[in-house]
Amino acid sequence: MLKHLLRVGVCLLPLTAPLMHAAVAAPADPNPGFVTKAGQAYLVEASTGTVLLAKNENQAFSPASLAKLMTVELVFDALKNNQLTLDTQYPVSEYAWRTGGAPSRTATMFAALKSNVRVEDLVRGIAIQGANDSCIILAEGMSGGEPAFAENMTRRAKTLGMQRSVFGNSTGLPDAGKSKTTAFDMVTLAQRLQQTYPNYYPYFAQADFEWNKIFQRNRNPLLGFGLGVDGLATGFAEGEGYSIVASAERNGRRLFMTLGGIGSDKERTEEAKRVLEWGLSAFEIRQLFAEDEVVGSASIYGGATRSIDLVARNPISVYIPVNNPDRLAARIVYHWPLTAPVAADREVATLRLFAGSRLLREVPLYTKAAVEQGSLSSRAIDAVLELGETLMFSWLWDKPEPT
Repeated sequence: MLKHLLRVGVCLLPLTAPLMHAAVAAPADPNPGFVTKAGQAYLVEASTGTVLLAKNENQAFSPASLAKLMTVELVFDALKNNQLTLDTQYPVSEYAWRTGGAPSRTATMFAALKSNVRVEDLVRGIAIQGANDSCIILAEGMSGGEPAFAENMTRRAKTLGMQRSVFGNSTGLPDAGKSKTTAFDMVTLAQRLQQTYPNYYPYFAQADFEWNKIFQRNRNPLLGFGLGVDGLATGFAEGEGYSIVASAERNGRRLFMTLGGIGSDKERTEEAKRVLEWGLSAFEIRQLFAEDEVVGSASIYGGATRSIDLVARNPISVYIPVNNPDRLAARIVYHWPLTAPVAADREVATLRLFAGSRLLREVPLYTKAAVEQGSLSSRAIDAVLELGETLMFSWLWDKPEPT
């Protein structure tokens, strides 16, 4: 007998009417709508988690200088957990100086050979100037060397949900293709940096920084356009093009964006501006369910009742187009069958919200109340019903395709 089948409840969610439960066909393909020149793109609205734009978001590409955001995350985490302080000092090795400093002719803060630099200044060097010497100095100071630090970067990425990211060094300098990331993973990282480290995230928006009597402006090309951009980084990889990770907040709306595979520096700036402006101006927030409002129900076997109400812990909202909105569809997904007893406030299902066939967001659902085990006779009836449904599912699963 088949067990733990994934059962899907499907309902249409018109924007002008309350949620109605009905069996429907799969959503039609959405109107292509907004099209980006980027080879990879991912754009998310923060408060609702709504995905506004997704194009090859799980396709791997070289992070290049975007890898420095992972370096910064490890530093911020160590600061937050009191493993180091902003006043901790690390020495500038010859390797850091030659590979990422003045002789390297790459992005650098111009840290002097054999000097000692405070962690806060090293962080500024990365966040403002994308400095390679800053990254290497921190890697050597925190982990004894770049190889060990890169392993920590990859390990840390996995714990943050960046399952497709691998880092070969702290800088993103060419490493024979070892380093890989995705637009999805980089948005995940950007959200982490902005939401978890509010005391340190503002470094990304500082306009300039001077070190070793050399003045440099922030390398983020979006800061001066009035979009509300306050971070994060740009990258370039030979043969793969230009990339950017950015976040912007305007009128209480915050977006996180990654674009990759763009043909030129100029095109990257123009496309990033266009995508963010669209995301900030063409949508509005619409609440679909209030906190603790019943979203749907799931079948339960062997219980005092045959279904259980499902709720979300927070209001459920989506960020939808102001004009020509797509028709929304909602699916409640859970592993069938749920078997009594079931406790209250137990996570048992996921609400998936779609615009056409595009997944907007996923929200965990919890049981509204407990369901105790039913009487012997009711459990016997449910066992027969479960067997019948299981045999039907099994038949449908094994049924050969028509010739």
